[in-house]
Amino acid sequence: MKVSQSSYAYTPGLKIKRVTIVRKERKLPIPGEVLVKKGDKVSFDTVVARTYVPGDPYILKVARELGIEPEDLPFYMLKKKGDRVKKGEVVARYRALFGMINRECISPTDGVIEDVSSTTGRIIVRGDPKPVEIKAYVSGKIVEVMPKEGVVVETRGAFVQGIFGVGGETNGEIKVLVDSPSDVLEADMIDEDCRGKILIGGSLVTKDALNKAIEFGARGIVVGGIKDTDLMEVVGYEIGVAITGHEEIGLTLIITEGFGKMAMSRKAFEIFKEFEGYRAAMNGATQIRAGVIRPEVVIPHEKKISESELPELEEGIRPGTLVRIIREPYFGQIGRVVSLPIELQVIETESKVRVAEVELEGGKRVVVPRANLEIIEE
Repeated sequence: MKVSQSSYAYTPGLKIKRVTIVRKERKLPIPGEVLVKKGDKVSFDTVVARTYVPGDPYILKVARELGIEPEDLPFYMLKKKGDRVKKGEVVARYRALFGMINRECISPTDGVIEDVSSTTGRIIVRGDPKPVEIKAYVSGKIVEVMPKEGVVVETRGAFVQGIFGVGGETNGEIKVLVDSPSDVLEADMIDEDCRGKILIGGSLVTKDALNKAIEFGARGIVVGGIKDTDLMEVVGYEIGVAITGHEEIGLTLIITEGFGKMAMSRKAFEIFKEFEGYRAAMNGATQIRAGVIRPEVVIPHEKKISESELPELEEGIRPGTLVRIIREPYFGQIGRVVSLPIELQVIETESKVRVAEVELEGGKRVVVPRANLEIIEE
């Protein structure tokens, strides 16, 4: 049956590109100073913008510590409002009985006396401003400058998105540790040569391999799947679906297919094999809902592009489109769209939605909401 154009529904999918143009906006959290100009070439770790955020406030209960009345506080202060202090420096002192009683209050940090209150008997020491630096993230060229805010960096290279990740931005040389996308990344494959590298596995990374990679100082791991229980043990808590990327486990981990043992996409694996030894950037930040963010690997390179890799107009889902299901009960499974019924259908939540019939790998056909699908670019 021919499906009308009106029944197509565009669904963003995982991008796996050998050659594409990647643009990254690099912005400061608050206004500051941009350190590069349009046209400048930058590397992964080039600092492109810098600002300073206010230090933390420390409230000192001086009157209580000295054993004095709050209104008497100004008489015992050795520093006044606006004065700089160093960590460990005495800011107030009480002496009595010819020095037999000697009580002191010291500053817990380097900073400035922000407030002295004779009402509460407390003072506030504001820590020194903390520098915040934004790096280029990828090697490339500055194509736009936003004064006091940041820049846009453009690079040409390979681009591989994953379905889930933990850990933030990092970079390192790509090192492929398995022979095929279906191989398991085991602990005995990891050694000192993995230090500072982005390690590529196949269908699964074991908990022992992940821990060993952290121990040997690997920058990241990209693999098809991981057991959710293993991930939870390594991270130390259950990962939610709101947003990831702030976990501090010692490296960045990107899962390209889903949870469990799942062979990495052959196209993605072949890209990693081709660019083994190249320096790449990766970011595990993931957001499944509103404002989707995908974990990614960017591999800048200057290899030639073939005609088949020339940019094409993005199309929506249509019969024959390769898709991945991103919600239970078929989470992570891959298949091809068979048909796109025009009529709305009622799902378990009793909502009426547009659905797609998908034939999974293995031949099973399922009907799922179109919003639960993402296109896998071939």
